[in-house]
Amino acid sequence: MIKKIVGISAAAILTLGLAACGSATNNKDATVGEQVKYKITGIDPGAGIMEATDNALKDYDLSKWSVTSGSSSSMTASLKKAYDKKEPIIITGWNPHWMFSKYDLKYLKDPKGVFGEAEEIHTITRKGFAKDQPQANQVLSQFNWSEDDMGEVMLAIQEGKKPNDAAADFVKKHKDLVSKWTKGVDKVNGEKIKLVYVAWDSEIASTNVVGKVLEDLGYNVTLTQVEAGPMWTAIADGSADASLAAWLPQTHKVYAEKFKGKYEDVGTSMKGVKIGLVVPTYMKNVNSIEDLKK
Repeated sequence: MIKKIVGISAAAILTLGLAACGSATNNKDATVGEQVKYKITGIDPGAGIMEATDNALKDYDLSKWSVTSGSSSSMTASLKKAYDKKEPIIITGWNPHWMFSKYDLKYLKDPKGVFGEAEEIHTITRKGFAKDQPQANQVLSQFNWSEDDMGEVMLAIQEGKKPNDAAADFVKKHKDLVSKWTKGVDKVNGEKIKLVYVAWDSEIASTNVVGKVLEDLGYNVTLTQVEAGPMWTAIADGSADASLAAWLPQTHKVYAEKFKGKYEDVGTSMKGVKIGLVVPTYMKNVNSIEDLKK
């Protein structure tokens, strides 16, 4: 049975993200910066998108601006609160994410390319994992799915299903896809595997789905939620076996470089993912990060 351990995250500072939304003004004559009090609502401080946002503030000379940190859930709570009232808000966003299905959102253009081009989600393991757990390593290396697949699980979770239940439903429904991930893999008898992941909706979905697949193959799986730095550290020092949450080349660049040679990149589970600054489409007066200078 899958055991889940939730690590300490930045959720304790939920109020910071909500304050950024609550302090906004709907004065249509005000600049975008004035409308949102020069605040961008972010996520956990260890995420690569937060570092990229800090770089954007420097590269675009947005000295008045700052980014508040919090959890992914606090960011989406702030977005919902603003969206329901049609209030202005700017968030750090990425896709795949269920919020793009639930709300009408747009990325701000990034002419300086601070947030990089389209990214990929990679699966990484500790050194020696392939030798120790060849069957599980084969599953991890064969795992890949589409944004629609992931979106199905994310939406189910967002609508109230527990992550493990949403994952079980997906695995049961998509037997053909699961058979591709498990092709040539033999079952085991209770061998232990520790998976670590960041608290992004996308990674909650992928980790729970793969955890369920491994469980069905006979593994004793532990899922541990941490922030980005501890996630990479756990893989590098061998205290965790694998993660399906490595966003490369930009989002987790600093960790990939820091721990180079201390982990194995065993496969790409999704291509064409993206990060950047996001606003609701009803904010007609802002379409580019350059517009934040006004």
